Amino acid sequence: MSIRILIADDHAAIRAGLRAMLDGDGIEVVGEAADGAAAVRNARALRPDVVLMDVRMPGQDGIEATRLIAAESIAHVLVLTTFDVDDYVFGAVRAGAAGFLLKSATADTLRDAVRAVARGEGALATEVTRRVLARLASAPEPTPPAGFDELTGREREVLAALGRGLSNAELAAELSISETTAKTHVSRILAKLGAASRMQLAVIAREAGLR
Repeated sequence: MSIRILIADDHAAIRAGLRAMLDGDGIEVVGEAADGAAAVRNARALRPDVVLMDVRMPGQDGIEATRLIAAESIAHVLVLTTFDVDDYVFGAVRAGAAGFLLKSATADTLRDAVRAVARGEGALATEVTRRVLARLASAPEPTPPAGFDELTGREREVLAALGRGLSNAELAAELSISETTAKTHVSRILAKLGAASRMQLAVIAREAGLR
């Protein structure tokens, strides 16, 4: 079954290029949008698996569109932009984006990221990951989020692993559990902490002082 994606970018040429790059081999581009408001409307109508979202667009920007799409659990959002400014990265992650890539990414990297996000896993550009972790390491005193006390001991272990960027397979291997069990733990943590993505959980883990 194909992964259905919606491309949101205000440049028609870029949308066309991304469509040509992605359409096929298990990925189907089901729609496009030229601004954030259209991205939200089209996502609601088409129900894609993944929305490939630009940050800077006229009117409603990509971060606000991501927040609305994530809040309604319409689709996973993979942010793709030419800008690697820290505020954009954190804005996208806090809005519920499941991944963040730069437009300089290769076609293979982009396709792999789309597949990872569709599986419910995160995708963060390597160069961006280093900056995210550095910023979180320099944060003030740990601040456990609302709902943190409801987590079981095992769920806190899983959350700590997510904060280190582990995939479901890596998480399962480290904790000696099955991947299915790992996914179940992640789903429960998302619900208890009111988070929209694994990326948000990774940030929460770091801010809570989990390592």
